[in-house]
Amino acid sequence: MKLQQIRNATVIIDYAGKRFLIDPMLSPKGAFPAFPGTVNDHLSNPLVELPIPMEDILAVDAVIVTHTHEDHWDEAAKRLVPKNKPIFVQNEQDAGEIRAEGFADVRMLGDDSEFEGITLIMTAGQHGSDGIMASPAGELLGEVCGVVFRHPDEKTVYLTGDTIWNAYVQDSLAQHQPDVVILNAGDAQIPALGSIIMGKQDVHEVYRAAPGAALIATHMESVNHATLTRDELRAFAAEKGMADHLLVPEDGETCTL
Repeated sequence: MKLQQIRNATVIIDYAGKRFLIDPMLSPKGAFPAFPGTVNDHLSNPLVELPIPMEDILAVDAVIVTHTHEDHWDEAAKRLVPKNKPIFVQNEQDAGEIRAEGFADVRMLGDDSEFEGITLIMTAGQHGSDGIMASPAGELLGEVCGVVFRHPDEKTVYLTGDTIWNAYVQDSLAQHQPDVVILNAGDAQIPALGSIIMGKQDVHEVYRAAPGAALIATHMESVNHATLTRDELRAFAAEKGMADHLLVPEDGETCTL
């Protein structure tokens, strides 16, 4: 398999002969405001431009939208992704939103979803701590999901989605025993409430729970509220002895596993 880091949580996964576009945020730099109530909310999103041409990003077989926050499914994606492209979503609410935007082939992820011989298994996550989810911010953060990719000729891949380290992630690792784990690891923050995606300590917990897996960090250095830099995560990985297990690709970089 190959993974190309595009920008933020937007990645392209080449898997068993098919190409999947994950969580497309396709707007030009600075196209929409910061997320209100988060850190660095004086900045406009995205913070950086796309690293490769749009035609290359859209040359895929299917799209997976783990949830419909603007940094995962923005106005540009709604406009640019072909309306007949298969799009996998987590629930009927997201499916209804995307169908209403004119997309004709919206499919549900589940326990044994399938695409061209590839099994896609939806996993649970939580977009912040229990305290955050119980706060008024919790309703805005809403439901999120991850996805496990399985095929007889490929490594098992677990894309965690927008979640912190918690029992959902721990259980998914134990159940699916992935060879590759893709982590949204930019440590996005809400002041006074805390992290709403993984930070460096969460990455270390994943490493401890799955020491044989290759880890790939994404969702970094692209939106206003992401606070963990690539350099900081690489230094932390070296300190904790997990640098050989962790890839932290730059935007546009491709990892072959």
